[in-house]
Amino acid sequence: MNLSMLRKGVLGVAGVAFAAGVVAGPVAAVAVESPARAATPVAVQGDKPDTSRLMPHGVRGEQSRIPLDAEQTGNVKAIIAATKKAGMDERAAVVAIATSLQESKLENLGHLGDRNDHDSQGLFQQRPSSGWGTVEQITDPEYATTAFLTGLKQVDGWRDMPLTKAAQTVQVSAYPDHYAQWETQAADLVAEHWTS
Repeated sequence: MNLSMLRKGVLGVAGVAFAAGVVAGPVAAVAVESPARAATPVAVQGDKPDTSRLMPHGVRGEQSRIPLDAEQTGNVKAIIAATKKAGMDERAAVVAIATSLQESKLENLGHLGDRNDHDSQGLFQQRPSSGWGTVEQITDPEYATTAFLTGLKQVDGWRDMPLTKAAQTVQVSAYPDHYAQWETQAADLVAEHWTS
């Protein structure tokens, strides 16, 4: 498949997914949010990103954190590489990694049988039936990340939104506020691996 066809396919997939989200709208949910906390300053080594830039709006609510194995760390690096290739910045990588943490715990999941959410697969739990691509495509970390980021680029003002709202606008999840809990770990991972 040539690059032009891949680009058109990714744009078409993201457009369908974004349009579905606009038509369906985010699921209404009432969530109690703690006030946004200021990001904790961290020592910046070399050209590693400044954590305050990675979390410009502070964080909302309690934060979750999981230990990562080699496969999950490799997927973090793949998301960062795809973000750079797409010409997007560290904040986009934070949104993408937080989304993948929520959707799959950074595991490139295949079909889970009865435990599967419809036909969702891959790092972002994208669905072939929703137009994200073929199973082969959405289980390719670079393709899946590029498709997610293409959708994110189409969200007007995503940089000025809380992470969970930006992610939800692309993903159209039944649990729109759950992305927020991964912002600190995602920012830490980007700070650690952006230049590695």
